[in-house]
Amino acid sequence: MTTGTERRPLWVLPLDLVRGFLIGLAELVPGVSGGTVALVTGVYDQLIDSASHVLSALKRLVVGPDRWTGFREELARTQWMLIVPVLIGMAAAVLTAAGIMARFVADHPEASRGLFFGLVAMSILVPVLMLPSRDAPTAGTRLLDAGLVVAAAALAFVLIGFADGGAQADPSLVVVFFAASIAICALVVPGVSGSFFLLAVGLYSTTMGALDDRDLGYIAVFGLGALVGLASFVRLLKHLLTRHRRLTLLVMTGLMIGSLRALWPWQAASGGDESAPGALLAPYDPVLGPVLLALLGAVVVGALVVFERRFSPTVHEIEEEEAAREAARRDRKDAADG
Repeated sequence: MTTGTERRPLWVLPLDLVRGFLIGLAELVPGVSGGTVALVTGVYDQLIDSASHVLSALKRLVVGPDRWTGFREELARTQWMLIVPVLIGMAAAVLTAAGIMARFVADHPEASRGLFFGLVAMSILVPVLMLPSRDAPTAGTRLLDAGLVVAAAALAFVLIGFADGGAQADPSLVVVFFAASIAICALVVPGVSGSFFLLAVGLYSTTMGALDDRDLGYIAVFGLGALVGLASFVRLLKHLLTRHRRLTLLVMTGLMIGSLRALWPWQAASGGDESAPGALLAPYDPVLGPVLLALLGAVVVGALVVFERRFSPTVHEIEEEEAAREAARRDRKDAADG
């Protein structure tokens, strides 16, 4: 049997650690989605698929049927050689860079937003390139696709405008739990920023401070809420990507476009927090720095996209491999039953 651990070559292990670190960094920045980085670095589908298998394994273990057999089968279909290094990289980023990133975003808002604006703007190409082809598209279907992208972009743009940047100094742990369960969903949805959601509800500075100070009680409650939110959402997203892939990718594209509202470099301070989205302004000094950083971010993402498309397996190849494994599993089960 081909297992998830055997399917991924060892030489990509350092790359997966770096991918995880970059995803973790993205989750620390308001307006930037870890899901976007996962898309750009070419592991988005595989991470969602593996997370879905882990959740299915736990479900089989609890409710059956064939609890232990089903549990082992689902775990064997999980790409542990991808998930483990990515999680290690994410944890390293969150635990070592939370304070640094928070200070960078707060002390240099124009420069930081410029860099992330370029990263996210170029990243919009990724879900577009992943769109499945459509036979003989009509003017109506093209118009429907465009309308879906525009609607999702408008929704993200409007919602971002509601953030005021006010911080809660001593939030209830119940509030922290539920905020984490919602914010973690942004980890798997490109264009939706978990850090931005925390900023909107006044928990961004508090959470960054807790991570930087190693407040284990706060971190434990936040982590538990994140696990509950992730378990509640991943299987839905897996279903959408499998059954309604084109529609889901179009919505992701729109969300990423709308999220640029939070990353326009020149904004008025909101709620006393320079890093919080405020009224959009015309460019003011500094101008050159944010523009150059935006171009740098775009170039970096462009290089990553070219690298991943040349050296990583395509979604079609991944789906064919998964279908072959599923057919082999059914054949073994039929043989055992016979």
